[in-house]
Amino acid sequence: MANERLRGAILASKLTVDEIATRLGVSSRTVERWVEAKDERRPYRRFQYAMANLLQRDLSDLWPNEQTSHATAEAGRAELVKLYPHRAVVPKEVWTSLYAKAMRNFDLVAYAGFWLSEDPLFFRLVQEKAHAGVPVRLMLGDPDCAAVAQRGEDEGIGPAMAGKIRNALANYAPLFGVPGVEFRLHSTTLYNSLYRSDDDLLVNGHVYGVGAYLAPVLHLSQVPGGELFSTYAAGIERIWESSRTITSHQLESEAAA
Repeated sequence: MANERLRGAILASKLTVDEIATRLGVSSRTVERWVEAKDERRPYRRFQYAMANLLQRDLSDLWPNEQTSHATAEAGRAELVKLYPHRAVVPKEVWTSLYAKAMRNFDLVAYAGFWLSEDPLFFRLVQEKAHAGVPVRLMLGDPDCAAVAQRGEDEGIGPAMAGKIRNALANYAPLFGVPGVEFRLHSTTLYNSLYRSDDDLLVNGHVYGVGAYLAPVLHLSQVPGGELFSTYAAGIERIWESSRTITSHQLESEAAA
């Protein structure tokens, strides 16, 4: 059954399908399929919001079984447990207590995360959780990639950023080969460092010109209807899928040298 609400909103907007497609960066046929709603087809979430904004309608006006924008905003506020102005003021026990609760997800996404690589309690948690069957996924930046070099320039430390990653990997050497622990290197431009344990997530923002320890940290906890947590969690999965597995702290480029 066609989405008559969406069709009506498009007609009322006086925009053509081609104009909408151009503004959203999709094909005209894609917009037509959204209207036709064959097999209950609907846009990805980002396109739903873009369409609602373009047509100046609430999400629930266009897709009746979606919650209102107000409800989504309220759920998002409920997901925010605490905001820390800087990572440096987050109590040390917050990080370890977060990972101590992990039963399904134990993820770390950063460039270096050097400070955790020096924490014996974090090492113990990694080993305990992996032994208990929790998949531990540690994603660090590829020290030879352009994104890491750029981040080093942005922070004013230049090549030292790549050095921090190599030093962190050296510290993590005892964890390589531990069953259930997997290391990967990514080449992405990180806008946040992400630390996930099941339905809790610490998001350390990256701010131009300062180190991550001076940037804000959001503590998020997933709640039904909220989209903050799921947005960052999806980012973790995309980084995981695009990164490469390493089996030793000594990288191939260094081994070759």
